[in-house]
Amino acid sequence: MNDSHDAIILGAGAAGLMCALTAAQRGRRVALVDHAEAVGKKILISGGGRCNFTNLETVPERFLSANRHFHKSALSRYTQGDFIAMVERHRIPYHEKTLGQLFCDDSAKRIVRMLLDECRAGPGSVDIRLSHRITDVAHADAAFRVTTDKGSLSAPALVVATGGPSIPKMGATGFAYDLARRFGLTIVDPRPALVPLTARPDDLALMRPLSGVSLDAVAACGKTAFRENILFTHRGLSGPAILQISSYWQPGGAITLDLLPGTDATAFLLDRKASRPKAGMKSVLSEILPSRLAQALADGPFPGEAMAAMPDKALRKAGDALNRWRFEPAGTEGYAKAEVTAGGVDTRGLSSQTMETRDVPGLFFIGESVDVTGWLGGYNFQWAWSSGWSAGQAL
Repeated sequence: MNDSHDAIILGAGAAGLMCALTAAQRGRRVALVDHAEAVGKKILISGGGRCNFTNLETVPERFLSANRHFHKSALSRYTQGDFIAMVERHRIPYHEKTLGQLFCDDSAKRIVRMLLDECRAGPGSVDIRLSHRITDVAHADAAFRVTTDKGSLSAPALVVATGGPSIPKMGATGFAYDLARRFGLTIVDPRPALVPLTARPDDLALMRPLSGVSLDAVAACGKTAFRENILFTHRGLSGPAILQISSYWQPGGAITLDLLPGTDATAFLLDRKASRPKAGMKSVLSEILPSRLAQALADGPFPGEAMAAMPDKALRKAGDALNRWRFEPAGTEGYAKAEVTAGGVDTRGLSSQTMETRDVPGLFFIGESVDVTGWLGGYNFQWAWSSGWSAGQAL
């Protein structure tokens, strides 16, 4: 095979595939290199195998970055509507599940097949090289040379789309960060995001018996709050609301949980004291909470044989705890359970329009490797499509 190309893209995931097809449709000859044996592996496992490929409500405010303006350009130039149009052009049936989240009706394989078909649709070409382990990346005489265990490639442009270290069982590493540092870029400290939170030993005593219990709740950290389900686990808390707030939580901090959103728990308990004075706390709490949670609370922090025997002060304290439960996580379940990685290549070293590095012409970073992290629900895929398209337009 010819080892000379217009561009080399490292990483055949969502961002890399999008960049490759965009460049090929502009007539460029692209080499797409990945250590995995198949393209789009994270696409295939996402959304329970149905791929939550974008979100109808994608707006810049739903992304985290040290530079809150950086991602606006790419997201506005290639929107969720543009990707949806591609999906519809390929006649892939999809549906909105909840909160603007779009999923394939059948299989995520349809999205991967669409991207590969688009790679073949242009006047250019995409040379896909899988199971290639990269051993060296060099830059000299305005050209990049990528050496792998199966040969070397050269091109005047190099795009890094290898993602972050989340889900290491898929082969994810910090390769992009190491490469960025070699070329003089700085890294915003990476951390697991959209990840379950672990509990301290004192809280585990309450939570372990509740493993598997789920309920609608509001999880808040500072001024940011999400209302979705939370899930008790044998290690702490998970569920959509917890995954969302985990991106905002910092070690040593706390989150607040409203276990009864829309209900004044204190007023409810005082009312039941008057209307059901002989009822026990478990019976009363079971009206508004899952039975196992009601039992755990009645056995633990909210004891009391009958409502009539409980002082109003104790009921107010219990009600306040139900609406404003303070949870201080011990930590997170780490990259192994994180949906994405927050932090990454510092955007100050990149062009927001092209994703090209400011000091090394021809070098680009896209997708999860960059310090841009979206909410749960298709936002991170949209960032992959938008940043990949932006780089592809510049090749």
